[in-house]
Amino acid sequence: MATSTTETERKYEAPSDASLPDLTEITGVATGPEEFDLEATYFDTDDYRLARAGVTLRRRVGGADEGWHLKLPAGEDSRQELRVPLGRATKKPPKDLASLVRAHTRGNALTPVAEIRTNRRRWQLSNGDGDMLAEVVDDVVTAQTLGSSTTTSSWREIEVELGESGDRELLDTVERHLGDAGIVPSSSKSKLSQVIGIRRDSGPALGKKPTAGDVVLAYLYDQRAALQNQDPRVRRNEHDAVHQMRVATRRMRSALQAFGKILDRERTRALTDELKWLAGVLGTSRDLEVLRKRFEDGLHALPPELVLGDVAARLTRHFAPLEAKAHNDSVAALDSKRYFALLASIDTLLTEPPLTGKASGKAKDVLPGLVEKARHRLDVRVEAALATTDSDEPLHEARKAAKRLRYSAEVAEPALGKHAESLRKRAKDVTTLLGDHQDSVVARPVLLDLGRGDENGFTFGLLYGKEVELAHKTEADLPALWRKLSKEHL
Repeated sequence: MATSTTETERKYEAPSDASLPDLTEITGVATGPEEFDLEATYFDTDDYRLARAGVTLRRRVGGADEGWHLKLPAGEDSRQELRVPLGRATKKPPKDLASLVRAHTRGNALTPVAEIRTNRRRWQLSNGDGDMLAEVVDDVVTAQTLGSSTTTSSWREIEVELGESGDRELLDTVERHLGDAGIVPSSSKSKLSQVIGIRRDSGPALGKKPTAGDVVLAYLYDQRAALQNQDPRVRRNEHDAVHQMRVATRRMRSALQAFGKILDRERTRALTDELKWLAGVLGTSRDLEVLRKRFEDGLHALPPELVLGDVAARLTRHFAPLEAKAHNDSVAALDSKRYFALLASIDTLLTEPPLTGKASGKAKDVLPGLVEKARHRLDVRVEAALATTDSDEPLHEARKAAKRLRYSAEVAEPALGKHAESLRKRAKDVTTLLGDHQDSVVARPVLLDLGRGDENGFTFGLLYGKEVELAHKTEADLPALWRKLSKEHL
């Protein structure tokens, strides 16, 4: 079983003759240096799919944390590190870690691509109370690529990693001291990228006057990264991972639908169908998670004297096996050929985008009309929902239209600025309101089943009544939110 930790660090290039500044000037206490010799073998596919995604997988000997290490992107300057003991395996990564990078490998073998030896000197920075603030290491590195042809290289680098009691302001302070000593931020995010010359694929950068195609493609790049970053978290059943991965699929699908005049809609239709499939698979797990949390929160809000019987245990017995099965089904889908084909289709979309003539137009000229089209779609569906009193389905359709408008405005925000931002926020308000209504619609039959013939029926009946009350309130609040949204213009 892999253990997990999050590391936040910065790397710096250091000339061979550069001297580290006096570290005691930074925090007052600096212990060290301690010296280590480290040897690491890095694994990747032949075409460096992990490196291009900002992922590293290595087997390292030496130091206090020797073992197999998998590092995954986790925001600016940060990565999630998963560790597995060395064991006997040397030529193949442990299954626990190899399974977490399948969104990148997709059946391709992981083989050794580089060997790196490091002579490390380490200082630990702490405050007067002994709290660990940061760790500074001075590495002299010798590296060799592996494969059909090999190259060797060597360099010196400085790493600064936050401790449990440190913060980013401390990183900035250390960086200033290093800069005064001629030690500057590194252009490589990892030792592996330094030796193989592969940088993380960060997608296109938007200029001051981007085209409509530039803006939409940049957004899709971000959603692909989000989807792939959440994949290992879903496999590990981490909190909120299913929700975030599902949101990434929905954002991508909404962008392709709303901006079909920029990326040929007919040529993306099959992809949006597959994104809908993936969102549906993840939806079962997510819906169960939302319902359980909703019922638990509702239960805690009741006066204790109205909770008759062990209702919490009843909820656990009901949801635990369903959530376990939904998680297993989600992982099975992520291991399927259909999922790998979906990822390949996204790659093709981004490398060979089916751009239309409108894609070359200025974003500020082309995007507003397409976002307004999504707004009109919402207006039609809200009007239909307000005119219907005998069905919840029109409100659900209005919710989906509100999501499309929200994500459409989000796509356009880098080009259209505060007006698109304001529209997005108003659309989010409508989405949240109608989401509460839909959750209530889904919750009520489940509460009926839980309470029917059960000793806890009284309490489940109270929860049912609160769901009915909430649904009526959301229906009453919708017109006012809709009017606020209608005042936002691009």
